[in-house]
Amino acid sequence: MIDQPLLDRVEKQAWFHKYPRGWPFLLFLIASATTAVSVMAIERADRETRRAAIESSMTEIASALQRRSTETIALLRAGSALFATQDAVTGPQFDEFIGDIQQEGNLYGSLGLGWAPLVKRDDVAKLEVSQLDEGRNDYIVHPRPEPDADYAVPIVYLRPMSAANRRAIGFDMFSEPVRRAAMEKAMRLGKPIASGKVHLVQDSNQPDAAGFLIYMPVLVETWGGKRVKGFIYSPFRAEAFLNSASELFSKSQLEIAIYDQNVAPENLLAEHAAGGTDGPMLERNVDIAGHTWVLQVRDKKSGLLSPLSRLTLFFGAIASLMVMAIGRLITKRAAEDRRVLEWLSSQASIRDSLTRELNHRVKNTLANVLSIAALTRRRSKDIDEFTESLTARIRALSATHDLLSQSDWGYAGLGDVVSSELAPYMEGSEGHVTLTGPDIKLAPNDAMSLGLAIHELATNAAKYGALTTPEGRIFVEWALIAQDLASIHWREEGGPVVSEPSKRGFGRDLIEKIVAHELKSEVDLQFKPGGVECELKVPVRVAREFVLRSH
Repeated sequence: MIDQPLLDRVEKQAWFHKYPRGWPFLLFLIASATTAVSVMAIERADRETRRAAIESSMTEIASALQRRSTETIALLRAGSALFATQDAVTGPQFDEFIGDIQQEGNLYGSLGLGWAPLVKRDDVAKLEVSQLDEGRNDYIVHPRPEPDADYAVPIVYLRPMSAANRRAIGFDMFSEPVRRAAMEKAMRLGKPIASGKVHLVQDSNQPDAAGFLIYMPVLVETWGGKRVKGFIYSPFRAEAFLNSASELFSKSQLEIAIYDQNVAPENLLAEHAAGGTDGPMLERNVDIAGHTWVLQVRDKKSGLLSPLSRLTLFFGAIASLMVMAIGRLITKRAAEDRRVLEWLSSQASIRDSLTRELNHRVKNTLANVLSIAALTRRRSKDIDEFTESLTARIRALSATHDLLSQSDWGYAGLGDVVSSELAPYMEGSEGHVTLTGPDIKLAPNDAMSLGLAIHELATNAAKYGALTTPEGRIFVEWALIAQDLASIHWREEGGPVVSEPSKRGFGRDLIEKIVAHELKSEVDLQFKPGGVECELKVPVRVAREFVLRSH
């Protein structure tokens, strides 16, 4: 009996059986999606936190830049106040000033401090002569002022007197538009003004170097108002200025860039790059000595994900795999229960078919035994010969099964199958049966099906056909008609006159339906007056696992 509670439980889990791999994968996707959403939420919170940190860092960086410029401006204001009280600025006076307040003028990222008088174009030669009188034989103003220029602002003193600064001595800063604009603005406003991006004369051997200058006008009181005597100024390399300011803030994991007035590649003054991947980026305008810079700060992450996100992703992946594994175990159990149900159902069906087939085979076996006994009695001379022949023929009934058992249920020869089924009727009278055909190997299922058909034909011949008379003959011929198909022809002659049965027997149904179904081929069974003829085809294929027929 089939366990009904088990069947009911398996039926309820049929939806698991339909998708044994899909449901675990769906659970894995759900768990993975949950992990992904969690990671996204963590990363979003991390971005907000980092953005707030960048805002704070940007304020700190802007303050550091302004502080450095303010420190330099304080020195320039001190120099402007000192030189405004003197009739002329001489070399010793300038050197004394530099030595007192700036220790050779190399603080805060600048290249030093310089003095450049504002002179009319016609007075440039006088300036060169005055410098010659001070012993500066190589002093020459360059480039020479254009004819339409009203003024020139040549560099007279620049400390410290490094090799780079020597190249700037005598340079007319009023001849360059960006410097001239800054000086004109400083004269107009009377306060220190930073220039835009320039290429310093000191960096003539570095064409890509960027710099700027801060000019402080030196104003002298006159009867007609204030007059600009000249400029005390400081040149800066932009990169050195940024590095000097970076001493006042932490720049690790920050990418910093400063631009002149607006963000464009040609306006880049200096930048500091950090390793890692791109993060949030913010911009802010910074006022440096009356000139606008754009400060750009980007956070650089050390990896694609934050540590918390990586930890969540790691444990989320483990949890997803565990959920999928558990789901797989559950669906596997459901699939196994389903297979049990199918097996029990198929066994019930096979049991019914086997019961009917067993009843029929028992009757056929008894009829065979009686027929064999009668045939043996008619052809036996004494009781010993009868006993010996009868025993041999009954044993031959199990020949097909023995053939397959001997070959471990591998292949069975087609001729061997036919011979084993006809052996009981050939014992001592082989001339009644003629077998012809090549050596053909059959798979176990096909051999058993063929043996069943030959058994039914032989039984019928023994009961009603050619084997019921001494003159009766049976001819069995087989041939390979295709690479995977063999044809078998059964023919009887010399027996009683044959007529079409008025009623179909189980043996005929067994041959024409069950055997034909197992062999995947129609069976041509004809009841001719001269004897029964049957033609059937058997597939020639590799052996497969032997199973009981379910029909």
